[in-house]
Amino acid sequence: MNNYDLPVAIIGGGPIGLSAAAHLKKSKQPFILFELGNQIGANILKWGHVRLFSPWEYNIDKAAETLLREAQIPIPNKTYVPYGKEIIEEYLKPLANLTGIKENIHLNSNVISIGRNGLDKMKDDNREGLPFSIQVIENGKFKLYKAKAIIDATGTWQNPNPVGSGGIFAVGEVENRAHIYYGMPDINETDNDKYANKTTLVVGGGHSAIGSILALNSLIKKFPNTKIHWLLRKQQVSDVFGGQEADKFKARGTLGIQIEKLVKSGAIKIHKPVYIHEIEKNNGQLVINGLKHKDSFILQGIDEIISSTGSRPDFSFLREIRFDSDASIESVPKLANLIDPNIHSCGTVRPHGEAELRQKEKDFYIVGMKSYGRAPTFLMTTGYEQVRSIVAFMNGDFDSAKRVELNLPETGVCSSGIGTVIKEAKVKIKSSCATSCDA
Repeated sequence: MNNYDLPVAIIGGGPIGLSAAAHLKKSKQPFILFELGNQIGANILKWGHVRLFSPWEYNIDKAAETLLREAQIPIPNKTYVPYGKEIIEEYLKPLANLTGIKENIHLNSNVISIGRNGLDKMKDDNREGLPFSIQVIENGKFKLYKAKAIIDATGTWQNPNPVGSGGIFAVGEVENRAHIYYGMPDINETDNDKYANKTTLVVGGGHSAIGSILALNSLIKKFPNTKIHWLLRKQQVSDVFGGQEADKFKARGTLGIQIEKLVKSGAIKIHKPVYIHEIEKNNGQLVINGLKHKDSFILQGIDEIISSTGSRPDFSFLREIRFDSDASIESVPKLANLIDPNIHSCGTVRPHGEAELRQKEKDFYIVGMKSYGRAPTFLMTTGYEQVRSIVAFMNGDFDSAKRVELNLPETGVCSSGIGTVIKEAKVKIKSSCATSCDA
């Protein structure tokens, strides 16, 4: 069989993976998509209660929109700011059910290894001429697939960073995982009973942590015994307040205003800078041990922990692939200087495409949030641009692959954790090269 007859394999059934499917269908290229979860957008479902910063205008891929319109499926109001669950119900599911896409989606499919067919990573002989071999546990059964190219869109959400300092698990973290939520729990609805009248420690200094703190605080009127502790590794809590009124991203600015007001009210007990080394249980509650200003730190009486310390990519199934990642950020190497969160916010990352995402292994690409490694500045809409450029390159349209045109808000498109509908300033970004921008 000629490699050209084989499909492109997409790993991951989130917005970027389905965007790749839409572009491949539109260009009449065969593809197959593997999703670990039992439904499309399974990772988004975990934060379905969270409202994004961005309106629909920035959350729908152009090729996908074209396919949906051709099928006479309604497109959401472009000015409305959706919740995560609405991204699934009003966009991803209708897209995944289109003829030509749904037949190629494999749910409950865990990709455990990818390599070149019959050739290990050390061998060069006709490597680029061989198809990829994909080992999958699909509905509990081992299966083997072949593909001419790989688009890894598995994201990072399912691989949260640990609570422990130094990027490793604290002693006792695994044993006490039943009392640790990684991400953003649905505090006001599904998880209400878990946090009402409890003492909760929120760990992290980003927007997810702030969103969870604000949600916990909303419980206090109805459940006055609810208590909040906030642990940061930052020297100053004011570092998380952001630009507030001056922030061009209004919803993000609102977060800063709200959390500063709450901090000044004294409703939160703040601990900074603290590095957690151990979590133990004593009389049914958690005890946190670590360091604060190089001195011993002990915090007792904690019922629950919400860990908002970010996430990281999983490279375990790529052991037989020749790929590189940046040593510190774990991003695609050429993106590292463009997305470094110490330098860039969502809105200052430049657009990019196939050229920056190209790996040593021909026809293998890491895209979407995973392409950004541990950096929190990935934009959904730029992930769409990534796969558009890659598919154009696969089609032999090299000029289109190099050309990047994006219509973005000045500070990017991120999720907030609060239900604020905003108006965003727009800036047209044009580039003749394939540079980058993602949140």
